Amino acid sequence: MEGIPPSFPMLKGVANRFTAAQITDQIHQGKGRMPPMPDLQGSELEVLLRYLGVGAPQSPAASNPPSEYVFTGYRKFLDPDGYPALAFPWGTLNAIDLKTGKYLWKIPLGEYPDLAAEGMKNTGSEQYGGPIVTAGGVLFIGATVYDHKFRAFDTSDGKLLWETVLPFAGIATHPPTW
Repeated sequence: MEGIPPSFPMLKGVANRFTAAQITDQIHQGKGRMPPMPDLQGSELEVLLRYLGVGAPQSPAASNPPSEYVFTGYRKFLDPDGYPALAFPWGTLNAIDLKTGKYLWKIPLGEYPDLAAEGMKNTGSEQYGGPIVTAGGVLFIGATVYDHKFRAFDTSDGKLLWETVLPFAGIATHPPTW
């Protein structure tokens, strides 16, 4: 609920800053990095609004269930603009020789669209997921969080063969198992 400003806003006290209708509109239309969720309706929406402190109050036990473990969120080292406060590249795709442990090649993977529009390309970016490699030596990956790109690379040298932009980030390497 504390967020990680400026990238992830604080949700504590959100019910004091916005009405239930405004919060519902933001959920359905999306805002910033949060994608729109127009299908979140009915009891699922009510539960989320109650969690945010809007609507019928929850009992303290319901909002703070006992737990042996507590997740306090990830703390990222960011600059004042919300970008990683580290040297470039901020994310790479690497090929390693498993016999020697040495890099065969290492390339930046991912971009921040706002920086790319200003000419800062190949910065690399945060990634979740991994590649799939074909028997023909083509590596496919869509793990980049911010640019939503799906790419194909030559496994022999890391050369980009193809890329496209997806509607959302492809941050998994296998289909859901439900």
